[in-house]
Amino acid sequence: MDCNREKRQTRMKKLAWRLVAFGALYAGVAALAAAETCYQDSSGRIVTRRLPGFKEVPCPIPGAPPPPRPGEPGEAQQPAPEGEPGAAAQPRETVPVMPLRLSPLGVPGMADYGPAMALPDRWRIVDMLPGYRQNLRDPYNRNPLKADRPFKGDWFFDVGVVSDTVYESRVIPTPVAAQTSQNTGSNGVFSNPHQSLLTQTLAPEFELYKGDTVFRPPDYEFRFTPAFNVNRATTHELGVVYADPSRGTRRDDSFVGVQALFAEKHLRDVSERYDFDSVRVGIQPFSADFRGFLFQDEQLGVRLFGTRANNRYQYNLAYFRRIEKDTNSGLNDLGVPLRQDDVLIANVYRQDTFVDGFTLQGTLIYNRNREDGETHYDKNGFLVRPASIGNEAPYHYDVVYLGLNGDGHFGRLNLTSSFYTAVGSASGDAFVQHSVDILGFFGAAEFSYDIDWLRPRLSLLYASGDDSPYGGRETGFDAIFENPQFAGADTSYWIRQSVPLVGGGGVTVSPRNGVLNDLRSSKDEGQSNFDNPGTILVGLGADADVLPTLRLSANVDSLYFENTAVLEALRNQGNISRSIGLDTSVSAIYRPLMSQNIVLRASYSRLFPGAGFRELFPDIGANYYMLNVVLTY
Repeated sequence: MDCNREKRQTRMKKLAWRLVAFGALYAGVAALAAAETCYQDSSGRIVTRRLPGFKEVPCPIPGAPPPPRPGEPGEAQQPAPEGEPGAAAQPRETVPVMPLRLSPLGVPGMADYGPAMALPDRWRIVDMLPGYRQNLRDPYNRNPLKADRPFKGDWFFDVGVVSDTVYESRVIPTPVAAQTSQNTGSNGVFSNPHQSLLTQTLAPEFELYKGDTVFRPPDYEFRFTPAFNVNRATTHELGVVYADPSRGTRRDDSFVGVQALFAEKHLRDVSERYDFDSVRVGIQPFSADFRGFLFQDEQLGVRLFGTRANNRYQYNLAYFRRIEKDTNSGLNDLGVPLRQDDVLIANVYRQDTFVDGFTLQGTLIYNRNREDGETHYDKNGFLVRPASIGNEAPYHYDVVYLGLNGDGHFGRLNLTSSFYTAVGSASGDAFVQHSVDILGFFGAAEFSYDIDWLRPRLSLLYASGDDSPYGGRETGFDAIFENPQFAGADTSYWIRQSVPLVGGGGVTVSPRNGVLNDLRSSKDEGQSNFDNPGTILVGLGADADVLPTLRLSANVDSLYFENTAVLEALRNQGNISRSIGLDTSVSAIYRPLMSQNIVLRASYSRLFPGAGFRELFPDIGANYYMLNVVLTY
């Protein structure tokens, strides 16, 4: 018992000493806090940090009323008014004062604020700041020509200029001129295949629009884009650049076209998230799918478009009447009547289909052509409507395209796909002069996978061909106006160049900037032709961003005819093989400013012929190289 009592007493003594020590420490801290020096600024604010002009004052005691600020009397009673001796002093009305709090820095006083200045709008606030200057030559800094601020009310004006210079040297199968040859001793079918082209296009764009376009489309928009082109084509054989051999082997030409001229009106907003309906009328760009397989052009039309469900759905309803193209520049020619060729389009896009990041599109397109009552020669004197092939009989057609297209990614796997079915009828074709049905199929897919700076690609394409040219059904597939961004695009020899069907008529096997082997007289001015051998493509490629300013690309495409029955009939040649050959290409794109303002591009492509190409043409070492400079303001 005594032992336990002694232990308790010992613990109590230790606890007492600890309490005494803690109390002494607390008293010392409080004394130091009370002795802390404070400072008062010109507005009466008491702070703990001294700045020039501040005076030393005692620190306020927590819970005590604040002292009066300079120039503000406290709550003391005022003296009796003069003339009334002995009158009781009247208490003065107190002025409420914000409680003082200790702060390391003072707050701004009224003297620190300048007079308010009215600004005409929020876009000109930055004009009041130093270092921001206008420069009409610089599109990235303050520039009234780049819609950086409105010029009146909510109206903005934007100017852009694109200069596109292309030089290419090519080796293409070239026929000997029918009347006379440029080359002595050329008495066969094929002549010198070397050609070159130099073209310069300058396209200024003027855009006027009204409204705040950050979260919603403009209320009004007007756009005008003229294009000025000069070009020179050089060959080594007569009858290539002109139908008239007396005009020589070189052609110099120029043209002014209009690529955009439209007005757009915002009709309404249909939700609080700015889903909308708008209408656009005039010459305007349009693409029926993601890669330009069926219809990608700038044509005259009316387009109703908009969004729904917080922009998850987009739709287009459009009608176009096609404009005639200039033969040598490919620009719109408004100096001649419109073509009797109509295109009606309805499509719907749905974002985040299957997975986030993949967009699915369904499209319905009707192409109505009524150019069977005319004969049309191009600018160089060649017959293009009807095509100089088979019986050269004029025809018209009605075709409906049903399409399903997708674009996006599944994780790191990117996928772009297009599938079309063409159904319709034609009044005739190159082989028969009676009505025929049309049933063609098309499918394309490109897979790519991102590995840091490298993107390998796999490209697959199928377009059905006609297996019975003298039958009552055309089963070849053809587009309205294709411009495919696929399998190397214009770096590919077969896609870039138009290879003539020498000895089979005045048509090309595949058009310039086209992947389909459709036997057209011209992609720009000719009609669709569903009597064709079709196309099969299997390609491998890769894009490598080796520097922020430099991209290298390589492509290897294996090309085939889907069916050669039409070629055999036109050439009166049996057993033509389906293999076209191996199309190889490399290209380099250099952007010195890491933007699209200056783009330098160089490419080289060579076609290693397959059995089918060698049976149609001699082995000429088909190749081409291109240099391209694009400057954008």
